[in-house]
Amino acid sequence: MSLGLGELFSLLSALAWAVGVILYRQLGASLPPLQLNFLKNGLVLLMLVPAIPLLHGLALPVFTPGQIALALASGAIGIGIADTLYFRALNELGAGRMGVLGNFYSPFVIVLGYLFLDERLSALQLWGFALVSVGVFVAAWPRAAPGGRPSQVLRGLGLALLSIALMAVAIVLVKRVLEAQPLLWVTGLRMVGALGGMVLVAALTRQLALLHPPTEAMPWRRLVTAAFVGQFLAMILWLAGYKYTQASVAAILNETASVFILLLAVIWLKEPLTRRGLAGVALTLAGVAFMLAH
Repeated sequence: MSLGLGELFSLLSALAWAVGVILYRQLGASLPPLQLNFLKNGLVLLMLVPAIPLLHGLALPVFTPGQIALALASGAIGIGIADTLYFRALNELGAGRMGVLGNFYSPFVIVLGYLFLDERLSALQLWGFALVSVGVFVAAWPRAAPGGRPSQVLRGLGLALLSIALMAVAIVLVKRVLEAQPLLWVTGLRMVGALGGMVLVAALTRQLALLHPPTEAMPWRRLVTAAFVGQFLAMILWLAGYKYTQASVAAILNETASVFILLLAVIWLKEPLTRRGLAGVALTLAGVAFMLAH
């Protein structure tokens, strides 16, 4: 089995994102999606300011205007808009359904990678993709469908699918820039694009007041932890995965986040691990093994 840097980073990103999802669910009970997304992205940008010179030194990289535009657009689409929609869908559908819908991310990336990046998957990797998808579906599908009006569920499904599609578009958009430029500099540009995009959306929808933190009962400790683990660390590992391996491979390995969420729920929230959950974990790990055997 071959575990390269890209594959390792993609798996670690899935784990970090799983920790973040649990924290974001708790934060979503008191913070609106746009406000939560803006505050956590502002914290991540502050974290990047000292991290960039520590990792890349003080020399400024030379970006072309096109690369800057792509990185900013990728951040506005994939973080500013997509994450806000994701948090809203998470509040309406719950983590179980969102985990299942997350399976659509890698097919989106695979199709876009085929169309725009000239990427191809081997037969063994396609089998791995199928096993990962089935495993995540088995592990994440809720035992009992959560309550909610049909219109609310349909709205949540639409928001979830749109957010996942936008994330796929954003990563394919910035893939070539990631390959050519320093990782954290690209990450910083994406964060600037995300914050700028959210300010524009808030201004157009007359919700600028939401971009300020609430004056009372602000869960800063949990927000900072979620921003660091679930966004700063997860995003750097996520982008590093795409930098060092095919976008299609990284996307499939990112799907293991749903299984990590299941396992963390057992350890962290003391939820029972069912036989179906164990079967899902086994299928997903088998799929990862197929992916790494190429």
